[in-house]
Amino acid sequence: MDLKKKIIIAVICIAVVIAAGVLLYIGGLGKALDSENTQTVNVTIPSGSGTIQIGQQLEENSIISSADKFKLWSRIKGYDSQYKAGTYALSPSMDFQTIADIIVGGKINTVNFTIPEGYTIYQTARAIADSGLGDYDTLVSLIEAADFDYDFLDGAQNNKNKLEGYLFPNTYTIDEGMSEEQIIKVMLNQFKAEPLKSYNESNNAYSLNEIITIASIIERECKVDEERKLVASVIYNRLEKGMPLQMCSTVQYVLGKQKEVLTYADTRIESPYNTYTNAGLPPGPICSPGLAAVQAALHPADTDYLYFVLSEKLDGTSNFSSDYAQFERDKAAYDKAYTASH
Repeated sequence: MDLKKKIIIAVICIAVVIAAGVLLYIGGLGKALDSENTQTVNVTIPSGSGTIQIGQQLEENSIISSADKFKLWSRIKGYDSQYKAGTYALSPSMDFQTIADIIVGGKINTVNFTIPEGYTIYQTARAIADSGLGDYDTLVSLIEAADFDYDFLDGAQNNKNKLEGYLFPNTYTIDEGMSEEQIIKVMLNQFKAEPLKSYNESNNAYSLNEIITIASIIERECKVDEERKLVASVIYNRLEKGMPLQMCSTVQYVLGKQKEVLTYADTRIESPYNTYTNAGLPPGPICSPGLAAVQAALHPADTDYLYFVLSEKLDGTSNFSSDYAQFERDKAAYDKAYTASH
């Protein structure tokens, strides 16, 4: 064999060895850091992150051993620029391919939280914070002072209570890692999708803020779903007659706490929300009403009722009347039953 052929064969052999080595390296490049450790860690990939920044995040969270290796592997596999921002539940037991599939597919870790009907803005902030999804003080600061660009807020009261009534109560599924501002926007978007849509479809003569205010009073006053429209009818009938609403829930809003029985002094407290001392509606909602209360405000029952009081059954139902003397009898019956039970 002449020298030239020997050189060619030698070069081919070296190339095969190098190729085999590269293949072996690449094959081992994407192995899991610790196949026995399945404990997940929430890793947040900020928007605009490149592959090297993502690799550094993974390395810092002990998901992979080397950001450089992840960068090289991603380039070889063609995943550069395909990774998506979000918060992901990842573990050291995952190999590079599994991690890449999750981040490229945007399989974001989500969490749920629930805001019950009738919560105030501060109760809502506390519920979100207690769910571990935000800082209470930050939420309150945003609720009281941030300028959220939604047309339906143009008619809301222009003070720190501007969002009262508009943080729609619901069970939400959100991306883990959302900021406090993003969470508030999710709730405002849900208000737009449900109560605002119902209002726009109703062609109601009252303003949106007035309807949500009425609905918020219904939400706090009514303990039985079937009576929501009856309570609504009492509110509208009293408004039409120029009578003060005299709703305990509005005084409780001023007091900042629930009281089973208001004192005379409570009903004299000075506030535009006190519907015992002020005719008409309060300046804004006293809580965030659910959709059923909004529908009741938009479609009240057709009655001549002017009064209602909890019934002597003590089961949450109310007695409705159009005559004050009957209201007094109903109230006496409730007071007697309540006293006997306590």
